[in-house]
Amino acid sequence: MGYVTTVVIGAGQTGLAMSYELTARGIEHIVLERGQIANSWRKDRWDSLRLLTPNWQSRLPGGAYSGNDPHGFADMPQLIARLDAYAAAHAMPVRTGIEVLSVTPGPSGYRVHTQFGPIDCRNVVVASGACARPSVPGLAAGLPRDLPAFTTFDYKRPSDLPEGGVLVVGGSATGLQLARELRRSGRPVVLSVGEHVRAPRTYRGRDVQWWMDASGLMDTGFDEVNDLARVRGLPSLQLAGGPDALDLNTLQADGVEIVGRLSMIRDGKALFSGGLRNHCALADLKLDRMLDGFDAWAETNGIADTLPQGQRPGATVLTETPRLGLDLTSGEVRSVLWATGYRPDHGFLKLPVFDRRGRLMHDGGIVMGAPGIYAMGLPFMRRRKSTLIDGAGDDARDLANHMQRCLSGARAA
Repeated sequence: MGYVTTVVIGAGQTGLAMSYELTARGIEHIVLERGQIANSWRKDRWDSLRLLTPNWQSRLPGGAYSGNDPHGFADMPQLIARLDAYAAAHAMPVRTGIEVLSVTPGPSGYRVHTQFGPIDCRNVVVASGACARPSVPGLAAGLPRDLPAFTTFDYKRPSDLPEGGVLVVGGSATGLQLARELRRSGRPVVLSVGEHVRAPRTYRGRDVQWWMDASGLMDTGFDEVNDLARVRGLPSLQLAGGPDALDLNTLQADGVEIVGRLSMIRDGKALFSGGLRNHCALADLKLDRMLDGFDAWAETNGIADTLPQGQRPGATVLTETPRLGLDLTSGEVRSVLWATGYRPDHGFLKLPVFDRRGRLMHDGGIVMGAPGIYAMGLPFMRRRKSTLIDGAGDDARDLANHMQRCLSGARAA
């Protein structure tokens, strides 16, 4: 298929943001997408999903939100339409229906192998994101064979699951949203929760995302934190795309039973950690610290008096003795839903770029061990907001600048 200076793999928000920045610098490139633009948003999300960030925060380079509902939350059709329009408005060189089979060393730097033949290039940008595959713990192998289990890629709506009770495993945004949806569909729901991060939807009259953006928290750089590996592994905020609060208290009010982290499945029984109360106390403490930080920022910047007084969410309230076991063969639950996070899929990179645990080694998105390879959309990649739509533009700008400097140096040499 010839030669091009740069191949971008993936036409979601990160790949499109990179295309914009490369075009602005006159760097020849194409964007390869195995499906359609925004393919993961089209194919791998459940029907009721809305973005956790308000519309005003869906900022892409050269493509700020211009609709009439800046404080609303986009559903999937709206987001897909927005990304389609963004690519069309900037005439981005997206080639859909082309799957990247592998990336290997090549005569010009790298060779990108597709079902239509190879493409030689100097640079590759891996913009397939952090959520290419659901992450399911190894203990799932202990489930009874006749108990149906689903991932968040399998699940689209409550009717996809058998009638009856559901064990939802995972205490981040996805787990809480789906536990609530399943409970409101009439099913008994048990939600297994480990470490989690609470957040209010609004505080002192402003959305929590406004606070995080305005205070600079979302712009915290990867080189500004002490334990980067820990921060990159933190769960997502317990939020939903809408005005309502979502936490363990609101779920229990809906009738969801909360249990501790799933620690083992043995002889058909799910065993839960006894540390639920400690996990909740820690989440409550971190929530208060975050809101203290917001208050201090408002005082320092002279806007505290313009905002209403803050009403903080109450502490997490649990039953006296959350149960520690559940017989999965009793019929109490008829299915299991794994809401245990996601992971990237970089297996097509046939290059020495992985650590002993199979994780891509990179320094703020500049892949180590393979000059000219870049990544986009990974957790806290360059900033706290790197996985958000709002983070794609800043990261793409930084990496495109780095690429431009390297290409200029190569030409000068």
